[in-house]
Amino acid sequence: MNKDFSKHQKIIDDFRGAVKKATFEEHFMAATKHLSNNERFLLKMELKRLAADCMRAIDLRGLVDGECQLFDFKGQHHFLDDVAIKVFKESVALYGNYTFGVYESVKNAKNSFRNIYNNEQTTSRNKPKTTIDKSHYPTRLLRFSNYPNRVSERMNFSIVLTLTLANKKTLITNSVDISVKGIKFKLINEVELVLGDCITVAFTGLEQEFQFNKKQSLVYQVKNNFRDANTQIIGCERINALENDSFERFLRGYIQGNKRRYKINLDNSLNALQARSLEQYSLVKTNELVVFLAHDVEKKQPKFSPRYVLTTVNNRALYQYWQDNNNHSMLHYLLDNARLKRLYNAHKKNQQLLVFSFIHQVKEDHFLCVFDEQQCQGDSKLFHQLLSFAAHQASFMVSAISLCSLNKEHAYSPFTLSSAMTKQQSYINPPLSEEVNKLIEKLPYAVTINNITEACQLTDYQSLGYEGLDLRALKRFHYTQAANKQGVNEVILAFGHQRQEMRFKYNTLVKVDCGGIHYEGQSADFSISGLKVNLGSATLIAKGDIVYCSFPHLQKITSSFDLKSLPYKVIKINKDKNVVHLRVSVKDHQHIGRSFFKLLIAKNESKLTPDDYAMLPPGLSGALVTLYAVNMVTPSAIVQSSGSRYKVNQMVVGESCQANRSRLLTAMRRLNDSDDYHNLFPLMADPKVSHLIEQRMKKLLAADLAIGEVIYIAIDWDQKAVDKSVSVYKASEFNSTAARNLFIRNSLQHGDFYCLHLKISRSEQPHMPHLTPELSYISAYAIHRGKQLEQEIFSVAGMIQIIDVTKEALLRYRLTN
Repeated sequence: MNKDFSKHQKIIDDFRGAVKKATFEEHFMAATKHLSNNERFLLKMELKRLAADCMRAIDLRGLVDGECQLFDFKGQHHFLDDVAIKVFKESVALYGNYTFGVYESVKNAKNSFRNIYNNEQTTSRNKPKTTIDKSHYPTRLLRFSNYPNRVSERMNFSIVLTLTLANKKTLITNSVDISVKGIKFKLINEVELVLGDCITVAFTGLEQEFQFNKKQSLVYQVKNNFRDANTQIIGCERINALENDSFERFLRGYIQGNKRRYKINLDNSLNALQARSLEQYSLVKTNELVVFLAHDVEKKQPKFSPRYVLTTVNNRALYQYWQDNNNHSMLHYLLDNARLKRLYNAHKKNQQLLVFSFIHQVKEDHFLCVFDEQQCQGDSKLFHQLLSFAAHQASFMVSAISLCSLNKEHAYSPFTLSSAMTKQQSYINPPLSEEVNKLIEKLPYAVTINNITEACQLTDYQSLGYEGLDLRALKRFHYTQAANKQGVNEVILAFGHQRQEMRFKYNTLVKVDCGGIHYEGQSADFSISGLKVNLGSATLIAKGDIVYCSFPHLQKITSSFDLKSLPYKVIKINKDKNVVHLRVSVKDHQHIGRSFFKLLIAKNESKLTPDDYAMLPPGLSGALVTLYAVNMVTPSAIVQSSGSRYKVNQMVVGESCQANRSRLLTAMRRLNDSDDYHNLFPLMADPKVSHLIEQRMKKLLAADLAIGEVIYIAIDWDQKAVDKSVSVYKASEFNSTAARNLFIRNSLQHGDFYCLHLKISRSEQPHMPHLTPELSYISAYAIHRGKQLEQEIFSVAGMIQIIDVTKEALLRYRLTN
């Protein structure tokens, strides 16, 4: 029978390890004289149980908030983290040996996930209803990157190694993990190994069970070295291995047979999966227009022109703004080479370029008028008049554009599954083709365009006045819409709909059978593995259904293929339920429709009309999305649902966007106690802003456009307390231009000023087929981590894109002065 001894915990602590001492009975009776005989007897039995020797091995991997390592005690192997090792040693010193008391103390370490959860629950229950706003909102900044793909799986495995260094000195140590090509082991800091050093390794522990060729030299080269206070973890890669090496064959089989017992090192897959899921949520809701610039190498002078544009639901209106009446792109007027030179100079200073635009009507003609902040340098009067005149036009827009350099190596992000990749997973995320790589090489830069127009701008700019403006001065900024002859390819930023095959427009009768219900429609386009069908009326077909298609007219032109009742899977259907997107449903690796359409395309490619979007080589759209992710310049705060409330403890940004040079992110990091986190106090602590975010999240739907809000932030660095140093106001709280101007001037006199344009969006559902391979891989070896990650993925409710528009605010109020 189990008894709760928690009320006697002080007595248990006082007599730990004292049961076998001669004075135990005397001292124990004195300490328990207030207890009944029955309670005293049970307590003595408990103390004897805790002092009894224990033979159980302790494995805390996945149970504590720490990195576990092999810990050996008198020949018995345990897997403990640093906290547990300290508790183990302290308890053994008290009990004199490894006993059940030591075992239970280690299992109940303060950093176990169970104790952390219980403490959080207790704290939550005991927390007063009215509390002072916290001054710290620690938020992890996650940078989108190309995630490390390991050549071979690493198995957490500790075995005795004998190392022979270059100076013939030998060392005995233990491995941390092993792979077919590499090894990681621990050494004390007194031993000096640097990158590039070569060592000879003998697997002494394995030689006790397996026979190896003693003459075979296993040479490894040091590739990385991580140090802490007392030890260093050294990673090495084997070199000079022969083809079809016998030791590699042994390791491959040994790891395959034991990896479920010793567990696989999943760090890189865990990090990659978390980032990939947040990529899907944040990228598809981006508000900035991303334009990839192509380099025209045939020109004598370097010329750059817009070639591809990434569009989303939120930025599509911005893309349409830069189109003429014939839906032709006019982005080359915004990004002409003269302006690109000015943008490049601003980029070197880590700055944006502000651009102002509107449609100017002159009699019956309409002209696009575009000018930037630097085009009227030296004539501030003309600049003021232009801004005032532009702000009086209904089409007035203020854009902030920024430039980033692209690295073609960032265009592909492989799965982190190494040798565990299946053929199906390779199809989901195939390497880039040679054709796509050549196109990427011609894209040296990308430009991001943010529409930062807001209501108070109109009042401020209009108040400048344009009396006396000679309208003929506008001609130098005019662009004729009909002059557009340059094409820009639109790429819809989406996951799961990246086309891997060329698609051609073709109309033919299609009969669709779904669950015994028959429909007729016309094909809109087709590829080897897919089909789009326009049906005559709304259907009961749903996404994921398997339907059977027949092609009566196409059947008349072939007798070699039976084009009846071919299985297709519904991958998308429109809101009206009358347009379905289909993909072949393969059974036994055969599908007659795929064979037929492949032959049809091969024989008639010159006659078929390709879909405009299908003119892009397969895989290019995915490469552009990956390039954008790595170079995403605007940070987004991730909103997660927590019961009926929302929390924000993660931000995302591109790894290559020089985020460490962002004034805003630098300030948020400076406000936090730890360099590893940023403090979102300016956004989340002020009730006006935090309540606004929560209200917007409750009302927004996934299909809705982003909702914007402008906030002003002042930070007085002389104030030590965070809640005293930061002041936050919504722009709408200021009732006049003078009030806004005064706040900005005071902020700059006492510290820093920030003007932020927040774009709040509700999240879409993630495209799980792109996440499942790594999630399944993780769950196979650490099911608790897989479940935890899956919960985190589906807890994302929305995102807040944080656009820093401080430069425009400062420019505007410097002008009004």
